Amino acid sequence: MVGQEKFQGTVVKAYGKFFAVALDDSERILLSTPKGALKRDRRGTDLVAVGDRVTVIDVGDNEGRIEHIAPRKNVLARLARHTRDVEQILVANPDQAVFVFSVRDPEPHPRMLDRFLVLAESRQLHARVVVNKHDLDAPGAQDPFAAHRAIYPFHDISVKSATGLEGLRDALHGQVSVVAGPSGVGKSSLINRLVPDLDQATALISDATGKGKHTTTAAQLFRLDPKSFIADTPGIRALALQGVAPEELPACFPEFRTYLNSCRFSDCTHVHEPGCAIREAVAAGLISEVRHASYVSLRQGLDDDQDRL
Repeated sequence: MVGQEKFQGTVVKAYGKFFAVALDDSERILLSTPKGALKRDRRGTDLVAVGDRVTVIDVGDNEGRIEHIAPRKNVLARLARHTRDVEQILVANPDQAVFVFSVRDPEPHPRMLDRFLVLAESRQLHARVVVNKHDLDAPGAQDPFAAHRAIYPFHDISVKSATGLEGLRDALHGQVSVVAGPSGVGKSSLINRLVPDLDQATALISDATGKGKHTTTAAQLFRLDPKSFIADTPGIRALALQGVAPEELPACFPEFRTYLNSCRFSDCTHVHEPGCAIREAVAAGLISEVRHASYVSLRQGLDDDQDRL
């Protein structure tokens, strides 16, 4: 009965004080508002965010009332403008990050990938890398991501020819996946390929808003299947090193972790010190010179930022 039955769902888009909630095991989406009592429960963060798991009551006319917001297991967030202690959540409860690059057009940049990977590691997110446009790959071309393939799962695909998409779909199943990457690599085309009836899914969200006059946030979840969502999150690129202290950076390189407690000096930066176990591992070919050089560049940038504080 409308107004009585409770449903579980996921917030897929925010419209100011209104939230589109995709109901579990249903194509229905309810434009919902949180009940007043919830507004006292959370301070210093968004009350409701895209990705939140919620309990909602259907109040009729495709609208709902959010009765409960489940605790968040993690978030992708940034500090809100002009504040030091209030976070703005891009996506709540992400399971993994999917970083999309291309073989060419635009030229791939491994150090940009490293910035994204540091973002994932610092947020305890599983990361995987998608390399698109393999239909443009030149025979015998050098792999710019060779140093990364032993560390992270890769998916070599062509959105244009639909090559490799089934394996990627399998990796996204049952997950809330956040997509990021530089402009021009085919992120939007990939999402169009992966999301069934994307135009229809977008229309469902738009229809749920009724008048469609609400201001939207940047992040949006698209449902791949009943248990899987993919998040298109413009602005995530700027988060890459936000909140990562220089001394935390080494642990964001998984291949460094075995050696972190073996350096001569406990405060080793792994950049220039003698007796550095990580530098010795690089010299022995156990750690990629390319990855270490990327670490040094990122570390120096973080140290410079600290000096300006």
